[in-house]
Amino acid sequence: MEPAPHALRESATFDRATIHAIQRAAETGVYDIRGGGAKRRLPHFDDLLLLGASMSRYPLEGYRERCGTDVALGGRHAASPLRLRTPVTIAGMSFGALSAQAKEALGRGASEVGTSTTTGDGGMTPEERGHSEHLVYQYLPSRYGMNPDDLRAADAIEVVLGQGAKPGGGGMLLGQKITERVAGMRTLPVGVDQRSACRHPDWTGPDDLAIKILELREITDWEKPVYVKIGATRTYYDVRLAVQAGADVVVVDGMQGGTAATQDVFIEHVGIPVLAALPQAVRALQEMGVHREVQLIVSGGIRSGADLAKALALGADAVAIGTAALIALGDNHPKYDAEYRRLGSAAGYYDDYQDGRDPAGISTQDEELAARLDPVEAGRRLANYLRVMTMEAQVLARACGKSHLLHLEPEDLVALTVEAAAMARVPLAGTGWIPGEGL
Repeated sequence: MEPAPHALRESATFDRATIHAIQRAAETGVYDIRGGGAKRRLPHFDDLLLLGASMSRYPLEGYRERCGTDVALGGRHAASPLRLRTPVTIAGMSFGALSAQAKEALGRGASEVGTSTTTGDGGMTPEERGHSEHLVYQYLPSRYGMNPDDLRAADAIEVVLGQGAKPGGGGMLLGQKITERVAGMRTLPVGVDQRSACRHPDWTGPDDLAIKILELREITDWEKPVYVKIGATRTYYDVRLAVQAGADVVVVDGMQGGTAATQDVFIEHVGIPVLAALPQAVRALQEMGVHREVQLIVSGGIRSGADLAKALALGADAVAIGTAALIALGDNHPKYDAEYRRLGSAAGYYDDYQDGRDPAGISTQDEELAARLDPVEAGRRLANYLRVMTMEAQVLARACGKSHLLHLEPEDLVALTVEAAAMARVPLAGTGWIPGEGL
């Protein structure tokens, strides 16, 4: 006999997802590994609103008045800073985690709209370099695939100290994705699980990082900008140390950022949201007198032109997208729903990137699956998405009376919740109150 509906009451502490996690752990004896980002509800840009112009502010006419979108990254020390047509960049995602076709598509899409893409762990592929107008080369603790020729061939270098989904932890690439080509680039055995180091092997602190940045500048004849990427945790102090070490650009990755594979407990319980990290990073730069001289890129759950506009209003110079870019390529597309269901998931829910069985051909090294992804078509889809994000941000900036996206400022924002107001340091909507100010 079925229980009456009113007799069923789910526990807030032990809900069905929690019960399933306990049962899975009890049955297998191993912790859960998955891809994607945090699934819990976190304070985000949706908790902020932009204040459009009406009487006390004068809006711009979209059909007649220009709103600029260009941004220059890395001019503090580098002779050749990156000059992008849009402040939306592509975050680092490795060949290994992604197929060669996916990496090529990212380069094609980014280049079509005049922005940059990033290599990720494991080195640079000819497909990616050949189709990327602006390519940032990630310098990671693993040193997989690293060589000076690729450093020189890149347009900028990103020294990775942490990632938003797993600050303090290393990456994972399971054996089923380590093919001969991936293994050759990383100097690894084929088919054996790989775990990247969580810290760089040749320095232990910011003074050593300063020496490393000088080495990278010498290798590239002081031409290439040097980024420093941190996972959002102790953001204020980390940004100050990155600037003191000589970074041209600081990248702050919030905990909503995705990953190809790491422990679920890491994704959900380590780090802070990008909404909390961004104002801390800006405050550090302002107090050092280098805000806008040292550019700030933020990432972690960026989805739309509204997110872009709000991030810029809080003081960022650009954003980076990863998960959203993969969705634009075709990840989790409904046309593969039947195949996702055979894998125990469904379109819109698939996050087992570590397994290498992605029906969309994106997070896989299976040649048959990867061949499903047409890099030209996927690149076109990404370019369309990037254009829409940029145009959405322009619409919002014009409504606030701004002739350039970088003219957006905290004064253009209010918060819907006390928590968002406290994190973003903007007033609670309908009041002049910023929690914590004046105390």
